[in-house]
Amino acid sequence: MRILDEEVHIEIKLPRKLYEEALKNAKEAGFNDFNEFLIFILEQLTSEEETGREVFSKEEEEKVKERLRALGYIE
Repeated sequence: MRILDEEVHIEIKLPRKLYEEALKNAKEAGFNDFNEFLIFILEQLTSEEETGREVFSKEEEEKVKERLRALGYIE
C-alpha cells in the first residue's frame, strides 16, 4: 500500500550503527534497498494509527521510544 504517489526527496541523519543494522535487516528481509525498507516501516506505523491495530508490542514500542529519546528525537 503506497500512501502517496508523489515522491519527495529528504535527507535524514542516522547513527552509522543504526543504519548498518537496519540495512542488514532490510537485506535479510528481501528488500531491494534501504529506501524501500524505510517506506515499508513508515507505512506500517501509519497504518497502525488508521486501523488502531498494534504494529509493535508495548515492549517493542517502549524500546523504540527509549532509542528515540537517546538519540534526542523525543523527550
